Amino acid sequence: MITVTVSDITAETSAVKSFRLRRSDGRPFAPYEPGAHVDVVGPSGVTRQYSLCGHPDDTDSYVIAVKREDPSRGGSVALHDEVRPGDELAIGEPRNLFRLEPAAERHVLVAAGIGVTPLLSMAHRLRREGAPFRLHYFASSREKAPFVEFLEGAGFAADVVFHFGIERSEQPEALAHVLSEATDGTHVYTCGPKEFMQRVVDAASGSLPQDHVHIEHFQPLEPASAAGEAFEVELDTGEVFHVPVGCSIVDVLADGGIEVDTSCREGICGTCVLTVLDGEPEHRDNCLSRKEKAAGDQIATCVSRARSPRLVLEL
Repeated sequence: MITVTVSDITAETSAVKSFRLRRSDGRPFAPYEPGAHVDVVGPSGVTRQYSLCGHPDDTDSYVIAVKREDPSRGGSVALHDEVRPGDELAIGEPRNLFRLEPAAERHVLVAAGIGVTPLLSMAHRLRREGAPFRLHYFASSREKAPFVEFLEGAGFAADVVFHFGIERSEQPEALAHVLSEATDGTHVYTCGPKEFMQRVVDAASGSLPQDHVHIEHFQPLEPASAAGEAFEVELDTGEVFHVPVGCSIVDVLADGGIEVDTSCREGICGTCVLTVLDGEPEHRDNCLSRKEKAAGDQIATCVSRARSPRLVLEL
């Protein structure tokens, strides 16, 4: 974990605040890949994941945005109500499960509300590289759209299209229009409420392959089930553990004295992903891509299980 100092807090909307973070030791941050997020330990001790929404090449500071959730799952209200400039927080190193596709001929970024945050860093990078892209931003109103003033004045403002006040029932038609000119080389990136992201997937399905649509999850689409057959986990150390029905791999390993780093425990952050050396995983996460799941050489050990009697994992 990295100790950071909150240097600035900005009210982006009545419900969203951005926090500019600098390393407390005065050292620079490492550049990060667009789409990355960090774990943030708030005043309540709860760890949550937030996208880095500043310029990915900025080594002086990181920027995150937090929407106040009522009821809160334990993190957003504490950050909104208790954190002030000058306070210190602990954050993890950036992790990226939402990457730009380098082979794409064109990029279409589709955001809803607070879901714009990971797409901001993507827009910064695409602008720097001169890559063709368009950012479509949906929100119920201009007043409820975080970072709208920044986007209106950004160097890539000509590539931003705002869609304000579109009713949910009208979103499928609007999204179909947004994606109507997508070519085979187009890749789509979307973040927002899960229902909105599903509408983007549905709109893209008629013209693009599934692996050309990239989704960022900060909540599971549905709670992961622990049902299924019992199985064994063998580690590359030779130790073997029995994973019964109703227990996760990380919990069984912890009971055996082996700690695997975890954060969300919902299969969305990727902290607990381990390499599969042998056996067939049964994926129940929302952090690995379709391609990664099909390869079968990784597993989110907080929620996923096994189709084979035994998995061999590398610590």
